[in-house]
Amino acid sequence: MRVPFALVALAATGLLATACTGQGEPERAAPDVGIQLFQLPWVSIADECEQNIGPAGFSWVLTSPPQEHIVGDEWWVSYQPVSHQIESRLGTRDEFADMVQRCGDAGVDVIADAVINHMTGQDAPGVGWAGSSYEHYSYPGSFEFDDFHHCGLTPYDDIVDYGSREQVQTCELVNLADLDTSAPAVRARLGAYLDDLLSLGVAGFRIDAAKHMAADDVAAIVGRLPEGTRILNEVIRGPLEPIQPEEYTGSGEVFEFSYARDLAPQFESGLFSDPDLSDERPMHVPADRAIVFVDNHDTERGEAGLTYRDGDLYLLANVLMLADDYGTPVVYSGYAFSDRDAGPPAESDGTVTDSTCGAASAGDLVTDGERTCVQTWPGIVGMLDWRAVVGDAPRMPGVSAGDAYGFERDGRGVVAVNVGDEEIVLEIPTALPSGDYCDVVAASACDGADITVADGVASVTVPPRAAVAAHLGSRVP
Repeated sequence: MRVPFALVALAATGLLATACTGQGEPERAAPDVGIQLFQLPWVSIADECEQNIGPAGFSWVLTSPPQEHIVGDEWWVSYQPVSHQIESRLGTRDEFADMVQRCGDAGVDVIADAVINHMTGQDAPGVGWAGSSYEHYSYPGSFEFDDFHHCGLTPYDDIVDYGSREQVQTCELVNLADLDTSAPAVRARLGAYLDDLLSLGVAGFRIDAAKHMAADDVAAIVGRLPEGTRILNEVIRGPLEPIQPEEYTGSGEVFEFSYARDLAPQFESGLFSDPDLSDERPMHVPADRAIVFVDNHDTERGEAGLTYRDGDLYLLANVLMLADDYGTPVVYSGYAFSDRDAGPPAESDGTVTDSTCGAASAGDLVTDGERTCVQTWPGIVGMLDWRAVVGDAPRMPGVSAGDAYGFERDGRGVVAVNVGDEEIVLEIPTALPSGDYCDVVAASACDGADITVADGVASVTVPPRAAVAAHLGSRVP
């Protein structure tokens, strides 16, 4: 059980002292929320598991790719494998294994980012981080020329037309040497790499660029892994494209990019609307197969409508995501940058700088290279406990007033956000017991005046550009 970690986090905010109802603490669901700690060294992730993300109540952490890669300063060097040695600028094999153990002891599973679609995108021969020599289609001991696709469909074998399934899955993504994942020998070598990581204790894998491999290939590679291995497929949904995320739900969960695309415009316009509250949502994979997010390491450098730069609004988007009953949320924690190619802060030898987060909040100014530390924001920590209390209670229809919007999770909790510049009182129908409730999003201790429930209505005072939430466990005696 990981509940004690969540309770420790709630006690740290000062809320437990005021939240006791005299009827005992409400039952809490097992944690399910993940966090992506982008380009963070293994030793730092271990520290974060023990000091922050375990106590906060996160269920799992997504790491950056653990394999030897090309040498360079940019963030994307991690996504150009040279060999499957677990030696990289993020740490050694022993440090990775120690991290998995320490995170597990803190109640946090480790999901490793697995780059199995391709090798490097370098035309000139080189030497990788751990000293392995390579050429574009030659990786001694791993793969040689015949192990790669050579599509012959475009002038340089690069993908040109995303309307062509054959190009997307057999041509090269920005010159990255594309592995022939239909070949038994290639599948066996990739499977051996995943098995090696499993032997170190990881719980599963994010399959990078899954869209660029046939769904049958992905299924064949992960299908040989032990039962219970968690698989999160990266399949970017593209309008009118032939390859869609639904093809990959048979081999695991899928990152649902449409979720963030639908969420961000509402914060920009202040016009909120309820999603389809049935079991299925149009243009989304089934809820039990969906991984949802506000942004990630790719989208924050491209299409994301909201990122850490948006401060309070970014927090509000994460609050609504954590309050939703669709999919499994993953919170993103990276570093500030102005150059989209900029890598993480590093030492003179290229190793990524060890970093652990202290107290931080959405309003903090971070400069290039500084960590955003989203996992320590009080609003995030409070919503993790809120989510545990509401459990599987269904989401009820929401209400709007001005630039504010809120809803109830049936009889277990209410949440509201206000993207405007004026305070708004929102009246949310609720089955919560009458009384005063603490706001679990706030950083300060509660005085009992944030939310009042009477006659089946929660009266929620929402400050400008803020979120307010309460659950059964935050009721004031």
